[in-house]
Amino acid sequence: MHITVLGTGGSTGVPTLGGADGHGDWGVCDPAEPRNRRSRSAIVIEGPGGRVLVDTGPDMRTQLLACGIPRIDAIVFTHAHADHITGLDDVRLLNRIAGRPLPAFGTKATLAEIRRRFDYAFRPWEPPGFYRPVLETHEIAAGDVIKAAGLTMRTFDQDHHVVHTLGLRIGPFAYSTDLVRLDEAGFAALAGVDTWLVGCFQRAPHLTHAHLALVLEWRARLGVRRTVLTHMGIDMDFAALGAVLPAGVEPGVDGMVLTFCLKE
Repeated sequence: MHITVLGTGGSTGVPTLGGADGHGDWGVCDPAEPRNRRSRSAIVIEGPGGRVLVDTGPDMRTQLLACGIPRIDAIVFTHAHADHITGLDDVRLLNRIAGRPLPAFGTKATLAEIRRRFDYAFRPWEPPGFYRPVLETHEIAAGDVIKAAGLTMRTFDQDHHVVHTLGLRIGPFAYSTDLVRLDEAGFAALAGVDTWLVGCFQRAPHLTHAHLALVLEWRARLGVRRTVLTHMGIDMDFAALGAVLPAGVEPGVDGMVLTFCLKE
């Protein structure tokens, strides 16, 4: 199994729009360090039967091209915030490549919000072509198991303060974006995980996102061997983090690939 980390940035990316010269606000991040340039958070999970895209953010097109992803076979939506869904119109190209509607998994609330904003993606397919995205929806609840692309993915609930999001666990790997609290069921779902790609927006506490000290606390409780930070903002400079993070914890980088052997 291969995990391609398409993006590791927060909702505005790094740099954010603006800056004194109009070329972006980098915060404390060094603009000369290419690993500080972060697009919006998303991943692709490649299993024995194809590839699952997790979220369709506004940078999806450029991410898939940059990472050399030739096709997608299914989509999982963690939640319906704009930075996780607004690239959805480009799914029509993924439909064309696959030659069929794409199965899309999400909670009832998530799918309802996406349907409200992209109603045309939910209408039945009108063969032969794809002039619009076409999703074949599969409503799930936190705790359900998703089977797609030859993969078995366990979901779990995450508290994002304003909404609830889905975490994913596939064998030794787990993905948690956009969360500020985990309940005991979430910790149980993460028990024994080897590698955790987890949202960590900034160093100071935040209302809706986990901050660095909290992620390190969770990681210690779970005994995670490798923790990779994602959904990072302009407070999270790559080199500065590398100088203070404990062994086994690292900032993620757009385009990085994590590889795992799955047991039968």
